[in-house]
This record gives sequence, structure tokens and C-alpha cells, in this order.
Amino acid sequence: MPANDAVLILMAEDDPDDQLLAREAFEESGPASELRIVPDGQALLDYLRNEGPFSDRRLNPRPALVLMDLNMPRKDGRRALQEIKTDPALRAIPIVVLTTSKAQDDIARSYELGVNSFITKPTKLDSLNEVMRTLRHYWTEVVRLPAETGPSHS
Repeated sequence: MPANDAVLILMAEDDPDDQLLAREAFEESGPASELRIVPDGQALLDYLRNEGPFSDRRLNPRPALVLMDLNMPRKDGRRALQEIKTDPALRAIPIVVLTTSKAQDDIARSYELGVNSFITKPTKLDSLNEVMRTLRHYWTEVVRLPAETGPSHS
């Protein structure tokens, strides 16, 4: 569970190197958030719906923000995004796509599906750290996030 007043951020990312870099960048950016990582879009939906290994809501609370890659196994980010944004219980959760894709089709489709931001992952570690610091600061200190609303999936 997140520490007192910590904001829980859930990341869907299948690449172990990107997972490690994201975790390191978040740790460097301060204690205001907790980062949890799932390996694909299906695990992301299971977590958000408190299904399968994530069924205990006390151990797996609703995140304030989701970071997601587009290209993942089992269920890619595009399908997961579509399912989240059409689910009344989940659609208010802000989602930031963080992917290697620069394709205009991916950018346009992500916004059509309701993503809040689309960021192409920087290739340099310093740049990635800066992006993660900026994301953490913006989503945990600048904006006001909705409290959990709507029916829960139990």
C-alpha cells in the first residue's frame, strides 16, 4: 500500500530494462509517489478491476495515475486503453501513454480513445529521468486527481 499521502502510480510495461529505469527515475524524483509495475495490458486490467492475483483491494488499491506502453504481450496498450476508457468504473483514471512509438496513427488513436497524455520515451537515461520527474511532479503535486468514483469491481 502507498505510504501516507503517497500517490500510487501503476505502470504497464513489459520491458524489464524500461521497468528498472522507470523505478530508478521515480526513486530519484522523491517520495511523493509509489510506482507499481505490471507486465502487460491484461495484468493492468486485472489490477484495476481487482481480479485474479490483485483481488485484495487493500493490498492493491486503485492508482491515481496509469502509465502504459502501447506494445505489450497478451493485451496491448491500445486494447487496454479502450477497455479502461469505456468502463464507467475506470474511465476517470488518468492515463499517460509512455511508449517508443512516434507514429502519428498511434498518437491520434490514443487521444481518440481518451488518453490524457502521449509521451515518446526518450532514449537517453538523463532525458528519461527528467520525463519521469516531470510526470511525477505534475500528476502528484500540480493537478487535482479525482477520488475513486463509480462502482468498484470486486
